[in-house]
Formats: sequence, C-alpha cells, structure tokens
Amino acid sequence: GPAPGVLGEAASGPERAVALLRHLADAYRSLSLFQCQEAIDAFERLPQAHFKSGWVLSQVGRAHYEMVRYSDALRAFKKAHDVEPHRLAGMELHSTILWHLKREVDLCHLAKRAVELDRASPYSCCVVGNAFSLQKEHDTALKFFCRAIQLAPDFAYAHTLCGHEHAAKDDFDNASKAYETALLHDPRHYNAWYGLGNIYFRQEKYSDAEVHMKRALRINSCSSPLHCYLGMALHRSRKNPQALEQLGEAIKIDPRNPLARFEKAQVLLSMDKSEAALAELQLLVEVAPKEGMVHLTMGKLYKKLGRPQEAVVHLTRALDLSPKDSQQIKAALLNLQRDRDDDEEEEL
Repeated sequence: GPAPGVLGEAASGPERAVALLRHLADAYRSLSLFQCQEAIDAFERLPQAHFKSGWVLSQVGRAHYEMVRYSDALRAFKKAHDVEPHRLAGMELHSTILWHLKREVDLCHLAKRAVELDRASPYSCCVVGNAFSLQKEHDTALKFFCRAIQLAPDFAYAHTLCGHEHAAKDDFDNASKAYETALLHDPRHYNAWYGLGNIYFRQEKYSDAEVHMKRALRINSCSSPLHCYLGMALHRSRKNPQALEQLGEAIKIDPRNPLARFEKAQVLLSMDKSEAALAELQLLVEVAPKEGMVHLTMGKLYKKLGRPQEAVVHLTRALDLSPKDSQQIKAALLNLQRDRDDDEEEEL
C-alpha cells in the first residue's frame, strides 16, 4: 500500500492522485492473481470516500464471490448498487450469486432493473439469462447468453454461462465448445477450466477431469469447491491420499462446505477408516441436518460398527428426509432388523 501520509493532506494534489492510483492498481493486481483476501484488505485500507465508490465495492464483491463467500459478496454488490444505481458492470456476478443462493425473487428484481437500465447491454443479458436458468428454463437462458455474446464477442463469462446451460441439458459437445471459446478469449478464466473438468467427471473420464480441475486451481487456489471437485476426481481414480489432501484443503478454506465433508467421509470409508469417517459425518450433520443422504450413510456406518440403536435413529431420519431413496433406506432397515433377529436367536 502507499506510504503513511501519502494520501494525507500534506502531499500535493498530483502526488495524492498518483498514490491513490497506485493503491487501486495494487489491490486490483491482487484480485487479478486471485489473492482475494489480500485484495479485500488493500481495498479496505482506502480512504472511505474512495472505498465507497461503485467500482471498488464491485471489486470487493467479486473478491468475496471468488472465495465463495456469497453473503459477503451480496452485501458488497448491494452497497455498490446503492451508491451507483446505474452501474451494470458487476451485475452479471451479482446475478450469479443470487442464482447460487436460489433467491428467485431477488434475481427477478435484478433482471428487471438491468433491462430498465439498458436492455442492449451484455451484462443485462447475462442477468436475465441467470434468472431463466434458475427457473430451469435452459433454452430461454441460452438465448439471452447468446445475445450477450453477440453484443460482446470477447465476453468470456458469457461463453462460460452458455457452457453451463448446455451442460445442464446434458449437451456436452456444445458445452465443451462454449468453454473452449471462453478460454480463447481469456485463458485465465478458471470457470471454463472447471466447466470442462466437470464434463469429463460426468463422462467418468476422471484423469481428464483431474487435469482440468488442476488448471482451474492453478489460477484460483482460494476456491473451496474447486479443491472439493479435484478431490472427488482423485477419489474416483483411487488416488485416495491425494483426494484426502484436496478435500482437507477445501474444508480448511470453508469449514461449512458440506459436499467436501461428505466426500471426505466417503474416501475414509473406502479406506476402511470407519471411526474417522464417522467423526466427519458427525460434524457434517451439525452443518447440514436435513440431508437424507448423510443420515443414510451414518445409519449404514453405525450398523457396520455394531451400534444398531443409533443406526435405526439415522435410517429413520433418512426415511423422513429423502422419500425418493425410500427403497434403499427400507432395505437397510430390514437388514438391520434381520441381523437383530439373528443375534436374538443365537442368544436363545
């Protein structure tokens, strides 16, 4: 950052302006290198008058977004809108955050506002596309993302959003083409590397998935989900120690990432480390008490550890939470009942 006093009153106007630009450039450089926390700290050291500008607040929002801190990001984007209501740049990320948080009403309001500001802006098209995507109207969403590309052919994120919609429709060929086009325009657009990795993962090409997730992580290492997805690919390739390392990193960055804990438990189970797996699942139940799959896994694990009472509690809970898995859960409960009957017969 600038030397103490450089932004103070003592320095001349031109010196203060140069120092301010240098400070902004340093912060923006950190963000461009995905040193997100350093970027936020640098922006927060700015004088309040400059920190409270639409551009700075949008950058702070983006830094939180890249670290998957969606509620912090949302706060920053809302403040940016309050001080600069006409600002469209950054709205595409604001809308993506609302998409992840499944805030349909807020996202519809944002789309309406964007269109009122400028319906011919690529940012507006992305916001509207995200609103349709959240409604699972993938074809309509694609129309708007394609419109964004027509308006700004080098807008890498619009190409990636197209890729996500194609992938949601299981159209992997067009999804891959969209991600590859995004990377032609911006080779450091990690979201597109992740998109390609995700397609390979879904096609069970786990070593290709691993390569692409690693490319994404080399660009943005502060994303908990990227570490998690790489860990999942490594686990499918039976590289369990590396998988545990990546999943551990995902949990370290975001202790509340439920998928990372669940996958870590699965890796530990496959390595016959039942007690360690149980410890992860017990932590997970506190974060995600309403996930039927977690209770089902715990129920089976308690059965394996010879603790039938606890097994019944979790399997019954799983049955309440996941009616769609009822066949599997009922089968597990029946097996448990059979084992108990067998034990009772032996005692007789």
